[in-house]
Amino acid sequence: MPAGEQGRESLAELVELARSAGAEIAGTVFQMRDAADPATLVGRGKLDEIRAEATAHRAPLIIFDTNLSPVQQRNIEETTERRVIDRTQLILDIFARHARSREGQLQVELAQLNYMLPRLTGKGTAMSRLGGKSGGGGAGGAGGGAGRIGVRGPGEKKLETDRRRIRDRVRKIEISIDEVRKQRALRREARNAVPLGAIALVGYTNAGKSTLFNALSRAEVLVSSRMFATLDPTIRALRLPSNRRVLVSDTVGFIRDLPKGLLTAFRATLEEVQEAALILHVSDVSNPHHDELDEEVDKILRELHVDSRPRLRVLNKMDRLSPEEQKVATNGAGRCAGTGSTPVLMSALTGEGIEELLRRMDAEMPTDPVVTLSIRLPLAEGRTLAMIHALGRVLHSEIDDSHMRLDAEVPASIATRLRLKEYAVEETFPRVLS
Repeated sequence: MPAGEQGRESLAELVELARSAGAEIAGTVFQMRDAADPATLVGRGKLDEIRAEATAHRAPLIIFDTNLSPVQQRNIEETTERRVIDRTQLILDIFARHARSREGQLQVELAQLNYMLPRLTGKGTAMSRLGGKSGGGGAGGAGGGAGRIGVRGPGEKKLETDRRRIRDRVRKIEISIDEVRKQRALRREARNAVPLGAIALVGYTNAGKSTLFNALSRAEVLVSSRMFATLDPTIRALRLPSNRRVLVSDTVGFIRDLPKGLLTAFRATLEEVQEAALILHVSDVSNPHHDELDEEVDKILRELHVDSRPRLRVLNKMDRLSPEEQKVATNGAGRCAGTGSTPVLMSALTGEGIEELLRRMDAEMPTDPVVTLSIRLPLAEGRTLAMIHALGRVLHSEIDDSHMRLDAEVPASIATRLRLKEYAVEETFPRVLS
């Protein structure tokens, strides 16, 4: 994509982010230049144009799609006589709105404080401002509900404290996050006590992951066209065509130039990706630039060191394509990194292609050999009996005194767990689950 077109795409994305934060967009201004002005970023002439546009539309807030230094932000605000924020501050505000879990809220606050700390100027009002990073060189004027965007800080007390107290708060948050993370590790350990393969859905924001997650698991995860409408991970059990049960997790949508602090902030979601045996990379095939967006997802997966994990690419929203476009999309799609497998063309909204996707998920998941065994266990072990019935296939059963004797086909991982419990297990022969 040419630099100019890429910049306009990034600016259009900034507009969607602002709308997701509740802003009403009054207008946009785009500029291409060889080098940023160290004092005002865009130069005095362009800044006068931005001020005139903001005045004409009575926009109280100007949002920049680029990295603003504290000096640039102050100079722009003094010239335009308006509040100025940038892409990172906008994303932080959206995340603060949508984080629901305890860890998510703590991590957002930590990201806000760490971003705020080096930008304090000693004035009380400056402590409510969060500066940031981005990638485009555009500016958008926002009205409507924009008056509160970018002021959703960690709390009013942060406006009255100094650097030392902020650092103390950061340390306390880090301790709390460690405690929450330990609790989550215990829950994951309990979940892994019944070994199920894990599948994680990833993709650029608005690719349709939550709609697909609902279609696969029949869950009721919030589906919204607003960016980052769902942040905290959601996990559901799913039975594949071969009768295997797996865990499927929905993750936060990725975005270009996502602040690195927020990669850490949503480790809870991203850990599900790192634990997954198979990654479903969901793309909005109706977006003409979906290849470039997929590369942004690949970049984050590389940062998480999971780019070599088995991966299945899902070309979603085929219902928005004509039959000719569908044929071109199918023929033109390359093999996915990690597995070398061909993509699946489908529509999570209409359900077309779901059966094929389930079949491919079954085929791409690492195999767990199935063994046939005879086992004798106490009748009081109802949970173990339920696990064998849920994850395997009982061939024969009979009651023997106060025990149950079973002949069953179960995954090898389950047979291993039964042996560890020191039940009487006689393994007859293995076979590979097809």
